[in-house]
Parts: sequence; C-alpha cells; structure tokens
Amino acid sequence: MPETRNLVTPISIAVAVVSVAWAIYATQHKASPGSGPPQGAAARGGGPAFVSIAPVRSERVSQKLEALGNARANESVDVSSKTSNVVTAVMFRDGERVRRGQVLVQLDDAQARADVAAAEAAVAESERLYNRSRELMATEALSRAQFDQLEATLKANRAKLEAAHARSQDTVIRAPFNGRVGLRRVSVGTLISPGDVITTLDDTSVIKLDFSVPENSLATLREGLAVRASAPAFPGRTFTGKVASIDSRVDLTTRSVTVRALLANEDGALRPGMFLNVVLANDERESLVIPEQALTPEAERQYVFVVNDGKATRREVKIGGRRPGTVEVVAGLQEGEQVIVEGTQKVRDGVPVRTTEMAAEAVAEASGPGSHEASSAGPASVRQ
Repeated sequence: MPETRNLVTPISIAVAVVSVAWAIYATQHKASPGSGPPQGAAARGGGPAFVSIAPVRSERVSQKLEALGNARANESVDVSSKTSNVVTAVMFRDGERVRRGQVLVQLDDAQARADVAAAEAAVAESERLYNRSRELMATEALSRAQFDQLEATLKANRAKLEAAHARSQDTVIRAPFNGRVGLRRVSVGTLISPGDVITTLDDTSVIKLDFSVPENSLATLREGLAVRASAPAFPGRTFTGKVASIDSRVDLTTRSVTVRALLANEDGALRPGMFLNVVLANDERESLVIPEQALTPEAERQYVFVVNDGKATRREVKIGGRRPGTVEVVAGLQEGEQVIVEGTQKVRDGVPVRTTEMAAEAVAEASGPGSHEASSAGPASVRQ
C-alpha cells in the first residue's frame, strides 16, 4: 500500500504541471478583442486594408537607345605627293587653319619647268609646219598623207605640253578643302615618295558620329532623329545633332547596323577619333505611365490592383519601356484610374481598401512630371 501511494504522487504532480502549462499557452495566444486583423485579414473578410494609391498618367514617352560611338571628321585626308621629289618649301604651321587651294608644300620644280619649256618649243615648231602645210595643200604641192602626219604631230606635241604642265602643277601641293592641318612630318630637303604623309587635313566644322544599334530597333530608326552625345574629355557638356544616314547592311557578327549622326562643332572641341557616349531618343509617342511599385509580377505576366468604389480589383497589364521609378503601360489601364502603389501584399481581388491621400500625392510627386524617357526593352547599349 505505501508503494502505491509513492507511485500516484509523482503522476499527480506531472498532470498538474501539464495542465498549468497548457492554460498559460492558451491565454497568451488568445486573440485580444480590441486588436486589429493580422496581415491579409482583409482577404479573409476582416476590415479594409490601408493602401497608398497613384493615378495613371499620360505622358510623352520615347524609347531611349544608348551606344558608344567614334567621332570622324566631316572631310579628312592624308596630304601626300604624287611623285618622288625633294621638298623646297613648307608653307604651313602645325595646327593651322587653311583654305581650299592654299599652297602647303613646294617641291623642286626645275625639271618640270624644263619639260614645259621643251614641250612649248615642240608645239611652236609643229604649229609653224602645220600652218605652212595648209598653204601647200592649197596649191596641191603637198600630199594629203603628209598633211595628216603634220596635223597628228601637232596634236601629240600639244598633249605633251599639257602633260608637262600637269607635272609642273604636281610640284605644288595645295589644300583640297577648308580645314585644319595636323603636325608636319617633312622638312625642307626631305626626299618624299608617292604615298608618304606630309601632314593631315581635317574639316571638323561638322563631326560625323558613327555608332551601332541592334537590328531589332531598325523599325524605329529614321533620318532626322535627335542625338545627344557626351565625351569624357568634356564632363557636363552635351553635344547635339541628328541622324544623317543609316547603313544599308546589318553586321552578320554583331547583328547591329551602323548609324551616322552629324554634330555641330563650330568651336572645334570634338576631334576625329574621340570616343563618345550616345543617347538616341526614338519612337516618341503619348502613352500611360504608372509607378513601378504598382506592378505585381506573376510568372511571365504583370498585374496591378485598381481601386474602384473602395475595392481593389486585380487586373493584368502589358508594359513597355521602363525608367527608374516608373513604367509605361501599353494595355490594361485607362488614364485617371487609381492603382495601388504601397500595400499590394495586403490586398486580394475584390477586398475593400482605405486609401491615404497624402501618401498617394507623395508617390505621384516622386514620379515627377514631364516626358518619360524609357530604356529599350532589348539590349540597347552596344559597343562598337
């Protein structure tokens, strides 16, 4: 009997401890009558959820393409000689602006002048014989064959005189167009050969900017599109221009097409060969935009919650270009509708919501008015 009592006592104590612990647990986890519903309670029939909204706005949007381009001179040439000769005079300074036809280099022309004098003497003699033969032909003292021979000799000598004059002109090297010369690479007494570079000449009043654009953007490219360019050498400065031409071929390796824009360069800041960052704004149109926070992606689709008569309605939308903070809506919304920006995780389709007007205005102000410049949906930035 004492052994039975000893066994019952520990069991009673254990049962009592378990009962007290369960009572404490149930008390702590019982919902308080005055507390609000937990997150997602609105979807289970609780009170309306508090959300922030923003209006669907219409803005002027454009697709933005970014690329890297190379600057080229409007006209560029390596000044050289046609023949082997010795430099007798250099008539330009390094970096000087020159006019078309201005003499840059004088070559030794002694041989050329002698050739001209010999050709002129031959022409004079041929003309004298030709004129005498015409008189003899009138008296039939000269055959027709002899007359034709003298006439052919005169024409040949005149051609030789023109060739001598051309060789003489080749001893004077002139600027083919207006521009700025580079560094001179010859001195007086230098023997130069055909193709040797004497200096460079560039017309930089207008800069040709070549850059590549992906082929999937060809449909939106056209001549006259505005282009903005910036150079690391001039931080904070923007150079503007327009698309002048588009290459007729797509590169088989990069699947891109070369676009050429013209930039005004009156002050000569841009130099041929410079590396520029290019921004091309195309496909300008009026479209609807919303804050990017309003999107709730699901797999490959995009949804938003539209507030109508105090209730949230889930709606699928199609989006276009993006920029930080905002996104273009192509289909699914109308201008003026209110979309939920903050609190989308607390609502479900058809549940009542309460909006905070101050938060909605703050979101709209943060998006900023004005034009909407979106980034291309495809790979817009291409290295050339």
